[in-house]
Amino acid sequence: MNIVPLVLYVGALVAYVLHFARRDPAVGRAATTLLVAGALTHTFVIGMQTVQSGHIPVAGATPAISTFVWLLALAYLYTEMTTDERAMGVFILPLIVGLQVIPAVHPGVEDRAAVLQSPWFGVHVSSLLFGYASLALGCVIGLTYVLLFKEIKAKHLGVFYARLPSLQVLDVMNRRAIVVGWIFLTVGIIVGGIWAEQARIIDPHDPRVQAMSLADPKILVALISWAVYSFEMVAMRLAGWRGRRTAWLSIIGFAIVLFNLVPISLFLTRSHNF
Repeated sequence: MNIVPLVLYVGALVAYVLHFARRDPAVGRAATTLLVAGALTHTFVIGMQTVQSGHIPVAGATPAISTFVWLLALAYLYTEMTTDERAMGVFILPLIVGLQVIPAVHPGVEDRAAVLQSPWFGVHVSSLLFGYASLALGCVIGLTYVLLFKEIKAKHLGVFYARLPSLQVLDVMNRRAIVVGWIFLTVGIIVGGIWAEQARIIDPHDPRVQAMSLADPKILVALISWAVYSFEMVAMRLAGWRGRRTAWLSIIGFAIVLFNLVPISLFLTRSHNF
């Protein structure tokens, strides 16, 4: 079922690339339409999986990645429709397409382990995925900020200057995305700690529950990413960091998040391989 959203996302990517190159309003509208169609189809897929499993598909790396892609598509569409700016679609869609390939090629099977039926688990994963979607937007906005800044600094006002919002607008958008992402990331980690303690009571002999400690890379890297974004929050609030500094921190922070979301979740974790 994940193939259909992937095909529509690929079509949207092609249309966004053409729109970025040509600035044709009709192509831009087609790109948005394809992305909306992909998000709606993805919503239907997740709805069907929710009906089958009894909860939103977040148990396991592959279902979580699929749900993250869906949230990222919705978050970007909201940003596009509230700012009337399509230029960043060419930067967002490669991430959406690249990640959606994973559930399309290798659909995951929901694990119905007792520890996963706790409401704390649902809040934990949902909060993290909401946070990751917002932080992904912050990363892309930060990347566009850096590209535009370099173009202006080189006094070569070319493709990015003609197509992207101003540095001031990008900076404000980046900081808003990071604040929202950090809040959900913090909630997700705190609730995750509560869920882990509950899991030790429900099924203390489960090896995955026994592995829930800082020794597991999934948990360690999640805390590292939180530390990076917390530093960025403090730097913005107390030290007045703006612009290129926060843009680079947004890029670095999400690189850590993405490393945790994909390779660690799929191959390295011992506590979150549900």
